[in-house]
Amino acid sequence: MIVQRRAVPAVLAVSALLLTAGCSAGDGGAPDAGRTSAGTAPARSASPGPAEPTPPAKGTVKVVRTVTEGLHTPWGLAPVPDGDLLVSSRDEGTITRIDSDSGRRTELGEVAGVEPNGEGGLLGIALSPDYAADHMIYAYLTSASDNRVVRMLYDDKKPAGEQLGAPDTVFKGIPKGVIHNGGRIAFGPDRMLYVGTGETGDRGLAQDKDSLAGKILRLTPEGEPAPGNPFDSPVYSYGHRNVQGLAWDDKQRLFASEFGQDTWDELNAIEPGGNYGWPEAEGKGDDAAYRNPVAQWHTDDASPSGVAFARGSIWMAGLKGQRLWRVPLKGTQASAAPQAFLEGRYGRLRTVVAAGGDKLWLTTSNTDGRGTPKQGDDRILELEVS
Repeated sequence: MIVQRRAVPAVLAVSALLLTAGCSAGDGGAPDAGRTSAGTAPARSASPGPAEPTPPAKGTVKVVRTVTEGLHTPWGLAPVPDGDLLVSSRDEGTITRIDSDSGRRTELGEVAGVEPNGEGGLLGIALSPDYAADHMIYAYLTSASDNRVVRMLYDDKKPAGEQLGAPDTVFKGIPKGVIHNGGRIAFGPDRMLYVGTGETGDRGLAQDKDSLAGKILRLTPEGEPAPGNPFDSPVYSYGHRNVQGLAWDDKQRLFASEFGQDTWDELNAIEPGGNYGWPEAEGKGDDAAYRNPVAQWHTDDASPSGVAFARGSIWMAGLKGQRLWRVPLKGTQASAAPQAFLEGRYGRLRTVVAAGGDKLWLTTSNTDGRGTPKQGDDRILELEVS
């Protein structure tokens, strides 16, 4: 059964009257850039027109600097309008602000209700599409009973550690597990909230359109099923094993990373109502009922989490693979073979976020219980890419 709740805190209305409207970016990029009409589903993926450029087959990555280090279980990453970064800690349940110039850290506070266990805890974060007016931070978290999306008022005038308001539950009832909790959230070009979930190890849930597990969900900022959804429910696409990466290209096409089991990890171009096959299919196949991935990798080479779009390519962070993958695109197809960077140099890579132009932010994930922490781990890196 699908369960959700709409709740709008009084402080949200007050903030909206006092502050001017604006836009911000969450894990998935700037939500106002090239927006579609509010409340409508984004355009379906399409083959490229003749004028659509193709990026070079080979690219480059340069590590410009380490922004900060010594983080514990960093998971979600969200740039704020002045260029600083917010990072969530999966196991500590905290959100910290990073000065992107000096690396200085300021803890906003601990998110109430987080119950870390296995791969669950405080996961993805994103800023409200009206962040300049409402100062709201959205977060995906594992509670004692489920996975859910909450939002909190951020007041940087308060003392460190006390800057987060009480969480207001926007959407609840997403199944939880020790594994496969999904967790990535991002506001799309249509200003709707997209949520990647996992099937918690219960494979059958991925094909059950009445379940919230193993799905990409599309919601209004208040947590209602977004207008134009394909099943008149929160479900946008299904047949997913564990979605931890969401990003849009410059034509508003949505791409998502997908953990495979033993054979193939995937990068998928997401269509509303699309069935991505799990558990009936893993990787590319010849069954027309399931959508084939844009690219696939052996699980030792990827285990993908965050994705971002920059310079005509999708950039995908690999956990077990300990590398950053570049997938050059022509429309919704790979225009050349994926290319690996940073292999083994920084260990497990969790989240990658576009920073504008040729810049990316990248977080490592060596303290998540599956890595080998080294002195200074975990860290946020600034990259320059082409």
